[in-house]
Amino acid sequence: MQLERILQKHGFGTRKECRTLCWDGRVAVNGQPCDQPFADIDSAGLVLTVDGVDWPYAEFATLMLNKPAGYECSRRPLHHPGVLALLPLPLRQRGVQPVGRLDEDTTGLLLITDNGQLNHLLSSARRKVPKVYLATTKHAVDREQMERLLGGVLLNDEPEPVAAAACEVVGARELRLTLTGGKYHQVKRMVAAAGNRVEALHREAVGGLSLPEDLKPGQWRWLAAVDLAKLGVSG
Repeated sequence: MQLERILQKHGFGTRKECRTLCWDGRVAVNGQPCDQPFADIDSAGLVLTVDGVDWPYAEFATLMLNKPAGYECSRRPLHHPGVLALLPLPLRQRGVQPVGRLDEDTTGLLLITDNGQLNHLLSSARRKVPKVYLATTKHAVDREQMERLLGGVLLNDEPEPVAAAACEVVGARELRLTLTGGKYHQVKRMVAAAGNRVEALHREAVGGLSLPEDLKPGQWRWLAAVDLAKLGVSG
């Protein structure tokens, strides 16, 4: 593939802008400067360097973000900054978008990708991909509330009770919930229906992929092949 097309695919601008990057000496291929935008480049193991920053070749950009509070999971945020503003411009320009949504005040693991098929698989209710949340509640959690969450609670506009796949008390006012659905405000609505209230919410895991302890709020990281395998949605 020509270098200018690879650069364009990775979000570095129009074909013309990518040519100019090369001609201006701002691009290196596997560590070697390259000012020829029409050079044919093997993408296997390719690492581009643009303005001193390394960018591994990726057919699809898939990453995890530790979402801080105060950000909307929307490409067109209305009331707060969008989570995509936390990413470098090339990633935003290649069309990545959040997989599902976390509320503005919810923190934790958010997956972001430009792979439409992966987004669909992770978002599909039929796949029942488990998502683990740590909820801080207003009142102490008792056994009756846990039993209601595991047995199923009736939410407004839902024809049947909705149940948690797993539930455990991890503190006087802390509850770890595993859900396999993705309904609007689901955790908050379920906890309210069980007789309590969510004061803070943090997503810890999606599928078998957990948020790394060293990934600080607002930071992002590429997903490696082993991370993608943990999501359990291949095929």
